[in-house]
Amino acid sequence: MSESAFKSKGGIRRVANAARYSMQGFGHALRHEAAFRQELALVVVLTPLALWLARSPLEAFLMIAPLALVLIVELLNSAIEAVADEISMERRDMLGRAKDLGSAAVFVALCLLAGAWAAVLLPRLF
Repeated sequence: MSESAFKSKGGIRRVANAARYSMQGFGHALRHEAAFRQELALVVVLTPLALWLARSPLEAFLMIAPLALVLIVELLNSAIEAVADEISMERRDMLGRAKDLGSAAVFVALCLLAGAWAAVLLPRLF
């Protein structure tokens, strides 16, 4: 099996290209993915709130890290959906399963986010 012609060889040029591709990915997510925009809005609102509510750097981290995880998982889910849609727009069981699994991953990340915030904030109420 030969290596992909698109695979970079390394060096500073690879780092610059990776940064450029990453920014293009963020741009695609902002333009084409409503869920990513909604979750990014959640991050924009909840990050300052976490910094305000946190009583320690550890609490701040425990509240902010799951926000980043939600964005990461959403980007991966969007990538899965884009590939599936490129392969076929017809209803196909395995592509549907891949999309559902990506959606489930986002749901788990959101549950982790809710759980982390509850773990930090609920003990203050009781």
